[in-house]
Amino acid sequence: MNAAAHIENPAMADTTTLWAARVLTLFPEMFPGPLAVSLAGKALNAGIWSLETINIRDFATDKHHTVDDTPVGGGPGMVMRPDILAAALDASPGSSNAARSNEPSRRFVLSPRGRVFDQAMAREIADERNVTFICGRFEGIDQRVLETRGIEEVSLGDFVLSGGEPAAIALIDAVVRLLPGVMGDPEGLKEESFASGLLEYPQYTRPQTWEGRHVPAVLTSGHHAEISAWRQ
Repeated sequence: MNAAAHIENPAMADTTTLWAARVLTLFPEMFPGPLAVSLAGKALNAGIWSLETINIRDFATDKHHTVDDTPVGGGPGMVMRPDILAAALDASPGSSNAARSNEPSRRFVLSPRGRVFDQAMAREIADERNVTFICGRFEGIDQRVLETRGIEEVSLGDFVLSGGEPAAIALIDAVVRLLPGVMGDPEGLKEESFASGLLEYPQYTRPQTWEGRHVPAVLTSGHHAEISAWRQ
């Protein structure tokens, strides 16, 4: 068995890391992907958070590295085997943070039938120290491994992707930007969409007149109370 784990920026994966994400996937080459650029990428390089990828296929026991089988009871597609995924969960070393502490890692699988992910859940996950994300493929994952390993199901919405990797990337990005030190102006988080249960107000910048459309006069009035009321 060649069970390999890849940690992004291992030199930064020390006790200063605020949040550690571990991703179990059949396609580790999809990571870090977009998480390597912009705010998330800068924070990753700065050691604010760390990313570890585990290739589930490395825990297969046959020469073909098979991780799936036909569904019991018939039906289309294939199902990820519980023994293979459990081996990946149990044998992988975990994030550098987890290796230094006894803090349990919450485990999530990206699933269309899970709890719908929202900004409140992003803040909840940001408060964790170590988090594991499982990227499903095929028709699904054997229910028994979800139950025995305490895996929580989370959904990005009522649509279907080819796998959980794009959803995991979106979820991680939403969480990372909430970590201290990631946003240049942390006050901006307070006025974002969903921060207080509302959507963010319309935004304008220069020029004040563009294609015959004007910036609302109240925004240039200098009356902060009126501007605040308009934005509300």
